[in-house]
Amino acid sequence: MGSPGNGLRERHHPAPGVAPAPSAAGGSSVRGPGEERVPTTRRSTPTWLWALPPVAVLAVVFLHPLALVVRESLAPGAYGDVFASASFREALVTTVWLAVASTVGCLVLGFVLAVVIAFVPFPGGKAVSKFIDVFLSFPSFLITLALLFLYGTVGMANGLWTDVTGAPTGPFQFLTTPWGVLLAEITYFTPFVMRPLLAAFSQMDTAQLEVASSLGARPPRIVRQVILPEALPALAAGGSLVLVMCLNEFGIVLFTGAKGVTTLPMLVYSKAILESDYAAACVVAVVDIALSVGLYVLYRGVSRRAGA
Repeated sequence: MGSPGNGLRERHHPAPGVAPAPSAAGGSSVRGPGEERVPTTRRSTPTWLWALPPVAVLAVVFLHPLALVVRESLAPGAYGDVFASASFREALVTTVWLAVASTVGCLVLGFVLAVVIAFVPFPGGKAVSKFIDVFLSFPSFLITLALLFLYGTVGMANGLWTDVTGAPTGPFQFLTTPWGVLLAEITYFTPFVMRPLLAAFSQMDTAQLEVASSLGARPPRIVRQVILPEALPALAAGGSLVLVMCLNEFGIVLFTGAKGVTTLPMLVYSKAILESDYAAACVVAVVDIALSVGLYVLYRGVSRRAGA
């Protein structure tokens, strides 16, 4: 007659070839000879369900108002009247040439400043590089106000001129012209070109510069043949972004007070707020959106090739 301990051992050790009974937890961790573990499937939430909340928010906040703008622009004769008006053609030309000229100015000035900051050692160079990041967060009207304080009709430069010469007015009256808008846009958007350039220069192998310098190459030649080819992808990405942003700039044109400068965003404001012609305003807005989307696609393509 066996002992109680033997009886317990007989219960907990099943006979060979017999699979243990499932535990109360839902399965056994012991597999019998020749048996394979059956994978358990868990029910998970479909992926498309997670996309519903952001899509719903996007539809309410953006897509629905955009659809209303497009529907309003489809009023009978709206596109024909707008395209036939001289004000629309002038605004379109002004918008394009200001955006292109500002982009070119930002590319040239941004490249020169980025080369100086990255490769010319001077006290405070790191602080200037950090300030570029802070500058990107400034609103555009703040830069315009700063230029007005300096070069406005009653700004510091004109005030100093009248104090010294006794003249009734100063010579700096360009801020209310297209050149003032161009200066403000170049001043504000240049850091958007410098940021990707500084990032590209920080990853550049300085051994190339040392080799070129040891072979007797002058600084202009080093910049042209060594630095510029490395900077082309960053220049293309930054320039595309600046072109898109200049195309839609509204605050700079408004705060400079340039009455003779009407861009597409200013024309939308004029048609909708001043003239209450909402159909014409929506037509101009749709045209501006089409230009912006086209340039954004170009910007994304350039950024993808540049690895941005």
